[in-house]
Order: sequence, then C-alpha cells, then structure tokens
Amino acid sequence: MNYKMICLGAMALSMISGVSLAAGADTGTSALDDPAKMQPFYTDSSMTTLRSDDEFTKAWKALTDEDRTAMTKVCDEEAANANAANSHPEFCSSVKKNGAGTTNN
Repeated sequence: MNYKMICLGAMALSMISGVSLAAGADTGTSALDDPAKMQPFYTDSSMTTLRSDDEFTKAWKALTDEDRTAMTKVCDEEAANANAANSHPEFCSSVKKNGAGTTNN
C-alpha cells in the first residue's frame, strides 16, 4: 500500500512540476512587444504610425546590439511564418528596407 502511494505521489508531483515548467518556458511575448523599446520608432502613443526613414534608422542605432539582434530575430521569424497574426509587419518591413536588419549599423 505504501509503495502505491509513493508511486502515485511521485507521478502527481512530476505532472504538476512539468506543467509549471512548461508554462514558464514561453511567456508569449517577443522583443517587439516592449512598448519602451518600440516607442522611439513610432510617432504616436498608440504605435500605429512609423517615423520617417531617417528617424527610424536613428532610433535603431540607439538600441543595444542585444536589442537589435532580438528584434531582427523576431522579424525574421515573422517573415518565415507569414500569416495574418503577425503583429509588426510595417516595423519589420522598415527594419529590412533601411538596412537596419544587421547589427553593424
């Protein structure tokens, strides 16, 4: 009887911890979902109108290398998995158009 209880307890514990680990692994947000980092690229607080090419490039160069790399990665993923759910097509298009897709800018 004790052996069964130990096995059931171990199984329950592994199932509970597995679910919590899986939930913590992916928060569902991307590098492009941080309003503080994205605001310099937009003219309005609702972040619907992109700045001019010159202003966009200036804001891009002001980012850290890590931020540019993360944003470029998300844009590349959105381009590879193009669908209606992509939430940043204009931004990613500007990243590519301005040559800002590389961290050497």
